[in-house]
Amino acid sequence: MNFRVLMLRGLSPGVVSLCALAALIQMVPTSQAQVPASPSRATTNNVYPIDLPTVLRLANAQNLDIQIARERLKEAKANHESAVEQFFPWISPGVAYRRHENRIQDVVGNIIDADKQAYAVGGALAAQMDLGDAIYKSLAAKQLVNAADYGLESQRQDSTLAAAQGYYDLAKAKAIVDVFKEALSISQDYHKQLHDAVGAGIAFKGDELRVQVQTERYQLSLRQALEGQRVAAARLAQILHLDSSIELVAQDTDLVPLTLVETNAPLDSLVQQALRSRPELKQSQALVTAAQDAKNGAVYGPLIPSLGAQGFVGGLGGGKNGSTGNFGETEDYVVGLGWRIGPGGLFDVGRVRASKARLEAAKLSGTKAQDEITRQVVESHTRAQSLLDQIATAKQNLATASETLRLTRERKQFGVGIVLEDIQAQQELTRARSDYLNTVAEYNKSEYGLSKAIGTLSAPTKPTTNETKP
Repeated sequence: MNFRVLMLRGLSPGVVSLCALAALIQMVPTSQAQVPASPSRATTNNVYPIDLPTVLRLANAQNLDIQIARERLKEAKANHESAVEQFFPWISPGVAYRRHENRIQDVVGNIIDADKQAYAVGGALAAQMDLGDAIYKSLAAKQLVNAADYGLESQRQDSTLAAAQGYYDLAKAKAIVDVFKEALSISQDYHKQLHDAVGAGIAFKGDELRVQVQTERYQLSLRQALEGQRVAAARLAQILHLDSSIELVAQDTDLVPLTLVETNAPLDSLVQQALRSRPELKQSQALVTAAQDAKNGAVYGPLIPSLGAQGFVGGLGGGKNGSTGNFGETEDYVVGLGWRIGPGGLFDVGRVRASKARLEAAKLSGTKAQDEITRQVVESHTRAQSLLDQIATAKQNLATASETLRLTRERKQFGVGIVLEDIQAQQELTRARSDYLNTVAEYNKSEYGLSKAIGTLSAPTKPTTNETKP
């Protein structure tokens, strides 16, 4: 813009100043703004883009909590195998040598001198089975395997939820960074134009300072947004068990609302679905059954007799003094039934009371889990509905702020607008964009939370969008 040309056209200095200033402060369209890198932001090659399906797959494969739950399931299966093995005897092959010298008592009672030795070679079979304990412990161990299996599924859903919400935190942070980069670029360009106008003597220094304050605020907001993005990346890397020094960046550039659960579904039906589907309740029921089996083992197990059996098959040799002859076959067999009375057996009142208390505690824990799940469904459903309504309001607010900025620019074109109006309009648009992105991200997180609450969350999940980006 050549200000001297305007002066030569016969316009008054005041009109020239307004027209020139209006031409100088034409804003760059937000969709075409080229954003310079922040001078305080060091560039790095250790940045990796990641999308939501990849996040969900990595969460299921590498999350440490899931791996711990898998190991607990293996432990429960091994304990069940050990409980079943109590029904089988154990074998003890070996060699025995026995020698006696000097005084000994014979079978009649006489004390005599004797010098003898004996040796035996063979295998011994021994079985000591507390049938009551073996039966009920194996039943309880089987239920603990089921509980660990449901616990693994519950942990998968927890980790999937954490990964999905972590990804949307990362995507939101990136989108907010882009918003402030764009706003900063526009404000910097605006500030440069006003600075040139002030130097030409056609603009007010105070207007330049106002824009400078706005630019500095955007610089501060951008730095805070970059900090939030890096923190979100580190937290997501921790969930995925990746190196936190690697900076993950959300690959999806657009944040749009998605649908995993219809928020207009009746709340009662969602609660009932959760009570049928949540693995935590199935895990709790398995723990109750295991406690019931343990209680039955304490009450009825001692009534079942214990079975003891021993057998030896091999050879026996020896004799008086140092004789090593007379070797021949020998077999010994012993079989017996018995009941245990006292601690660990019949009339062990303390053991019975303790098992009953554990059973009641397991039942109460199950009831507590039902209450917790019901609360989660109600809370998640309410939050999802509220955020869906907020999206509509935020979208309308964004449209209003965009129209306000457009009208403000038109006023500048006609030389009747002021710098303060433009600053306020740009600030409102930036705030509206940030609010909209934040609301959409929180809504998507709430959708995953609601899906987890009703027990339908699995990994990976393919969401559907219900709206395009405005």
